[in-house]
Amino acid sequence: MSIKELIKRRRSVRTFDEKPLSETDRNKLMGYALNADNPFGVPVEFRLLDVKASGLSSPVIVGAREYLAAKVMKTENFEVAFGYSFEKICLDALSIGVGTVMLAASLSRSAFEKAMELSDGEVMPLASPVGYPSDKMSIRETLMRKALRADKRKSSDELFFFKNFENSLTENEAGDYVEALEAVRLAPSAGNGQPWRIVVDGDKIHFYEAKSMKDSPLGDIQKLDVGIAIAHFDLVRKENGIDGKFTVSNPGIVVPNNICYIATFDRVK
Repeated sequence: MSIKELIKRRRSVRTFDEKPLSETDRNKLMGYALNADNPFGVPVEFRLLDVKASGLSSPVIVGAREYLAAKVMKTENFEVAFGYSFEKICLDALSIGVGTVMLAASLSRSAFEKAMELSDGEVMPLASPVGYPSDKMSIRETLMRKALRADKRKSSDELFFFKNFENSLTENEAGDYVEALEAVRLAPSAGNGQPWRIVVDGDKIHFYEAKSMKDSPLGDIQKLDVGIAIAHFDLVRKENGIDGKFTVSNPGIVVPNNICYIATFDRVK
């Protein structure tokens, strides 16, 4: 299955069938975790945690027996890197039929952090149950998806701009990036807030955060969401044969209030 198809099919799973992961799928998942790099060169360490052995819980999850959790040092770009790496594994998991949903606030955090053996300077921004999706969503999950409008996304003209934030991007101006940008639009985010904004300027694609939340001890959670969006963009542009790299070099574009620069994709022809 192509990465574009995986992105279209990906959904947050909160109801699992209680079956343990097969040994084959567990080994594949940990193999993905060992290779979960990101364009920012920030190491992210993943672990599979047993619910009973570690005393893990979340009030929004039904039927999960294991969680995939990760920790990272609080260094430059760590939130964006973490979001990118975690989403990459979630898509890999989907490719083998394993469901996921990223959770931050609704975790028994002290139990998770103990199981992850955090050292000084490390944080565990989020974790995800992993398992096989149940044939039927729980009533709890159905109500949550409805409340979050989980299947709704902002329109392209709210998210993507041409050269500056005054001009919404047209499909013609998007050029070769149409599919990569649509993959960004479909990305999941905390509370379905979709805080990413993009300015296309020739061969440079600038990523921004529309900041609406205060930072927490875990960092800027919305930067995790931007990292997820960057992963969608990056994986699709690679699949489409577009070469380039990410840099962090603010182009100096005038931004609206609460818009913060994150990173730039620079195409190589």
